Amino acid sequence: MSTAPALAETVAAPAPRRRGRLLLPILLFGLLALAPLAVSLGMPSGWLALLTRAMIFAIAALSLDLILGVGGLVSFGHAAFLGIGAYVTGIMITEGQAEALLILPVVLGICALFAAITGAICLRTRGVTFIMITLAFGQMVYFLAQALSAYGGDDGLTLYAKSTIAGLDLFSTRTGFFYCVLAALAGCYALVRILVASRFGRILRAARENPVRVSVTGFDVTRIRLVAYVISGMVAGIAGFFLANHTDFVSPAFMSWQRSGELIFMAVLGGVGSLHGAIIGAIAYLIAEDGLSHLTEHWRVIFGPLIILFVLFTRGGIVGMLRKLGGGGGA
Repeated sequence: MSTAPALAETVAAPAPRRRGRLLLPILLFGLLALAPLAVSLGMPSGWLALLTRAMIFAIAALSLDLILGVGGLVSFGHAAFLGIGAYVTGIMITEGQAEALLILPVVLGICALFAAITGAICLRTRGVTFIMITLAFGQMVYFLAQALSAYGGDDGLTLYAKSTIAGLDLFSTRTGFFYCVLAALAGCYALVRILVASRFGRILRAARENPVRVSVTGFDVTRIRLVAYVISGMVAGIAGFFLANHTDFVSPAFMSWQRSGELIFMAVLGGVGSLHGAIIGAIAYLIAEDGLSHLTEHWRVIFGPLIILFVLFTRGGIVGMLRKLGGGGGA
């Protein structure tokens, strides 16, 4: 049992961090912040809407990377939290409550409750069984949304107003909404990064590598994973809130298993376990999707194999490539 003290010491000790690892996230957020300026200087205005959508899905991919890349939990129902956030937002706006400071606490509370209940069940299993149970819960929410006939049912719900923040109509312009989403993405990234760098994050990483040994040292692996699962679901709910305001429409398709698969692809494309990799992966995924869709209506036939080949032959995704080129990396 001599390994137990060593593991406890490893968990308690701060992990080494190189200053270079901060360069890529700083550069990434700096370039995003300059996007509206680039549009004013001649870049097509459609790019601002595309980048806004990409940042919204980056929040969702970032939330998934917390449990996938750090915790080693492959969830195929993560889009359920995205859909819950969107539907709660859409329903509250439809009922006349557009204030974001009231909508967001409800979104976070419902996502946390759903994550706590389903996570307590899912985390009793491992491997393929865990994947299938998360998929089942995701599909359950999907069919529940289809049954909401008062709010559009299978046809979805159109929104005729956007959320306000403390009474300010910040979402009414593309630029204002863009910076609100960027601020939310930066805040979520900072939160998840702090969690991963904390004692909690180091225990979560250790549990991914050897849960039995972590349990022997006295840590409750299931409880730690459940907390990470709940936090992940809440962050994804924030993405759902912005997605509803971006599209002015909510649909059961937001929480389909295909959407969950896309979020996994985004995280893997950017580099699993690298938090800014999830952001880069989401942006690259949606830009490539948009570009190919303008070339041919059969773009998925091209896009799917390209993603698969990239993942197979590029170790560590886009961040892995950048790391080899000296561009930084790490979580």
